Amino acid sequence: METDRNIPLYRVWGADNVAYGPVELPTLVNWVSDDRVTKDTWVFQDLTGTWQPASKVQDLNTIFARKERGPVPSPATPGPGAKEHGLRPAALRRVKVFAEMDEKQLDSFVQYMEVIHCRQFSSVVNKDSHGDAMYLVLEGELRAFTLVDGKESTLSTINTGEFFGEISLLDEGPRSANVVANQDSVLLKISSAAFQHLVNEAPALALPFLLALSRSVVARVRTLTKRYEDSIHFSRTLGSKL
Repeated sequence: METDRNIPLYRVWGADNVAYGPVELPTLVNWVSDDRVTKDTWVFQDLTGTWQPASKVQDLNTIFARKERGPVPSPATPGPGAKEHGLRPAALRRVKVFAEMDEKQLDSFVQYMEVIHCRQFSSVVNKDSHGDAMYLVLEGELRAFTLVDGKESTLSTINTGEFFGEISLLDEGPRSANVVANQDSVLLKISSAAFQHLVNEAPALALPFLLALSRSVVARVRTLTKRYEDSIHFSRTLGSKL
C-alpha cells in the first residue's frame, strides 16, 4: 500500500471545466499525444498538491519536446472513436440523453464512444449473448424482437434519438432481446470498459449522462407497468364475460 501512494497521480482541468483523473503518467502521456492535454492545460499532481500548466510538469517536459519534433510514442493504441470519425458534438443533440449537456461536455463525451455503421437487416445484438455495451441511435431505425414458439415477436421499434442495451452496460449480463437494423443506421457505441474509464477519469461528466439515462429508464418502467395493468384489466374483463 505504501508503494501505491508513491505512484505519481495527476488530474487534468479540461476545457469543459471538468477535472479528469486521477490518472497515472502513461495515461497523461497518451492525452498529450491526442492533444487532450496541451502546454497550457492545468495539471494537478497529487504528490505535490499543486496545480500548474502542463508545460511546467517535469515528467512532461521531454514529451512536449518530442511532440514538437514529431509524433509522440503512445503507451497504448486506442481504438477508433467517434472523434476520429469526425463526429461533431452538435450531432449528439439528436440523442435524447444528451439534450441537457453543453457543447464542451459533448465534445469531451465523444471521446468515449465509437461510431458503428449498420446495414439494413444486419444484426446488432443477439438474445442471450454477452452484453458489454449500450448503443444510441444517431441515424436510422432498428427493432428489438424475441422468438416465441419459433416466430418473431416485435418488442419495440428503436428510432433516431433513442438507445438500447443500457442494462448490459451496467451489469454486463446476457442480452434480453435480438436487435436488427430495419434500415441503414448509424449508432454510437459506449462499451463497459469505455464507460468505466469515463467514471474513473471524469465522474462529473458521467453524472449528467447517468441522470438522463435514469430518467429514460424510469419512463420505460412506468410505460411497461401501465401496459401490464391494462393487460390484466383486459383479461379480467374478458373473463367476466365468458
